[in-house]
Amino acid sequence: MAQYFSVHPDNPQPRLIRHAVDIIRDGGVIAYPTDSCYALGCHIGDKAAMERIRRIRNVDERHHFTLVCRNLSEIGQFAKVDNLQYRLIRANTPGSYTFILRATRDLPRRLLTPRHTIGVRIPDHPVPLALLEVLGEPLLSSTLILPAHGVALNDAQEIRRHLEHQLDLVIDSGPCEGEVTTVVDLSTEAPQLVREGKGDIRPFGFVKEALH
Repeated sequence: MAQYFSVHPDNPQPRLIRHAVDIIRDGGVIAYPTDSCYALGCHIGDKAAMERIRRIRNVDERHHFTLVCRNLSEIGQFAKVDNLQYRLIRANTPGSYTFILRATRDLPRRLLTPRHTIGVRIPDHPVPLALLEVLGEPLLSSTLILPAHGVALNDAQEIRRHLEHQLDLVIDSGPCEGEVTTVVDLSTEAPQLVREGKGDIRPFGFVKEALH
């Protein structure tokens, strides 16, 4: 049975954040809010917790997880960031972007894609940033999309109803905006738009299509 914390979206209660981090470190899988959608998270080194997220999402080993990080320094531990990439990421984070980068040797092999890349992101939301500050390392994460729904769940009570026997914790900080992150591949010679979402695509040289 999942625990349920009501955490203030702007001023997260330190006691609840510490308790949530203890759950993550003990192998728990949590649902937590971000600046785009609710997400599933677990400890980066916990293979069993990662497999639980795969089962919840009904995805196979080809599913790409994201490392949710505090800052560029933390990203740099697990992903290779050159000067251009650094400037682009710094100018657009925290924000609703996921960046695909070449992985370093510090990244656990089970997280590598066939192209040896990893998705990274720095969310613009006080709750995940507070979790990361106490955790002291990235959170392994996946957007909370259930097979039967096809879109991200953004109401914590609904998440609890569907997943209370599959999660260890649901953090309720109110509804998220519900739009997925914009995914930009920076692992190639020029930025490639993988998915347009909440984050503005124009800073990366992409042109928004006119609405008809």
